[in-house]
Amino acid sequence: MIDLRLLREDPEAVRASQRIRGESQEPVDALLAADEARRAAFARFEALRAEQKQLGKQMPKASGDERATLLARTKELAVQVKQTEAAASDAEAQLRRAHLAVPNLVADGVPAGGEDDYVVLREVRPPGGDAPLGSPGRPADFPLRDHLELGELLGAIDTDRGAKVSGSRFYYLTGVGVLLQLGLLQLALAQAVEYGFTPVVPPVLVKPESMEGTGFLGAHASEVYYLPDDDLYLVGTSEVPLAAYHAGEIITVDAPRRYLGWSTCFRREAGSYGKDVRGILRVHQFDKVEMFSYCRPEQAAEEHLRLLAWEEEMLAKVEVPYRVIDTAAGDLGSSAARKYDCEAWVPSQGRYREVTSTSNCTTYQARRLGVRYRDGDGRTQAVATLNGTLATTRWLIPILENHQRPDGSVLVPKALQPYLGGRDVLEPR
Repeated sequence: MIDLRLLREDPEAVRASQRIRGESQEPVDALLAADEARRAAFARFEALRAEQKQLGKQMPKASGDERATLLARTKELAVQVKQTEAAASDAEAQLRRAHLAVPNLVADGVPAGGEDDYVVLREVRPPGGDAPLGSPGRPADFPLRDHLELGELLGAIDTDRGAKVSGSRFYYLTGVGVLLQLGLLQLALAQAVEYGFTPVVPPVLVKPESMEGTGFLGAHASEVYYLPDDDLYLVGTSEVPLAAYHAGEIITVDAPRRYLGWSTCFRREAGSYGKDVRGILRVHQFDKVEMFSYCRPEQAAEEHLRLLAWEEEMLAKVEVPYRVIDTAAGDLGSSAARKYDCEAWVPSQGRYREVTSTSNCTTYQARRLGVRYRDGDGRTQAVATLNGTLATTRWLIPILENHQRPDGSVLVPKALQPYLGGRDVLEPR
C-alpha cells in the first residue's frame, strides 16, 4: 500500500505515478474519496461515543425529569452508536479495497512507457571480450542448436514426456540436466551465504492474505494457481513466503535483513498462449533461488543496487553475455517502484532474454503485511522490501547455448565444474 499521508499531502504525485505507468488515475481519486469517507465516519462514531460516555458519568447524579431526559437520550445514543460503528467499519473496509487497488509509486528516473521502452544500462561480455556467439560481431561458423536440441542430445531435457505426463509447458530434467541445475542453484546458494544471507526453504502453498499482501492478486491474479478446496495458492516465486515471513511483526533492521529462498515455483502463463512454446523458457513449474531483503526505507535504493550486483556476479560466474535494463514504468508489477532486469544472450534467437530481475518495493508490501521496525524515536514504521532472482531453471538456456560446440557438446563453465564431478565438457549421449 502507498502511504496515505503522501496521498493527502500530494495527490498529484500519486496521479503522476499512475500516468507514467500508463494506468487510469481513477483509483487515486477513489482512494482519496474513501479516505475522506472513512475519516468522516470515524469522527461521527467517536463524537457519539464521547457523548455516550459523558452521559454515563452524569446519570448517577441525575434525578426526576433530568434523569428521564438522560435515559431517553441514552437509548437514542445506543442505537446511533451501533449504526455509526457499523458505518465506520464499512468505511474502513471500503478504504482497504480502494487502497489495495493503487499500485506503488514509481521511483524518480524510471523510464516512461511500456514493455519495449526500457533503457539499456550496459552490455557485459564474458572474460575475453568476444562478441556474443551468433551476433553480427561473431557469426557462428557452424549451425547453431537451440537449448532444447542440445538438451536432448545431452540427455538433459525431455519435453515430450513432460507433455505426455502433465501437458504443454512441462518437462523432465534428466541426467546432466539435473546436475547442471542443482549445481547452478548450489553455486547461487554458496554465493548468497558468503554475503550473509540466511538460506530458507519456504512453503510453496500460502494463504490468500500472504499472496494479496505481496501484490500478486491484482493484475497478476491470472498467473497464480489456486486450490479452492484448501483456500491456498501455489507461489510463483519464493518472494511471497519470504515477504510474509515477518508479517505482523516488529523487526530489527539496523542493517538489512537478508534471506535466500530455494523453492519450486508455479505459474499458469495465462497470457502467453502461443509464445515461447518450445523448450523451457516459459513453463508452468521451475526451480529458483530468490534473494529477499528487509531494510530501512532510506537504505532501499542502495540495497537495490547491491542485489543487482550480486545477480551480475552470478552471471559472470556462468560466463554468459548479458545486458542490464532499467524496466519502463508500464512494465512494472504493482508492488515495484523500480525494477532492473538482467537479460542473457540466447544465440539461437539472436537476442537477449530475461533471466533475472530485482525489484525495489519500498514500503508497499510491508504496509500490506504489517512488517515494521522502530525508528530512532521508538515509533513503528513500515520497512522496505526488495527481491531479486539469483538463479533459476531458465538459466540453463543461455548456459547450454553460449557454451555449445559444433559437435553438440557443451563446455561447462569453470564455476560449475565442481558440481558436475569435475567435468569440463558435456558430451552428447
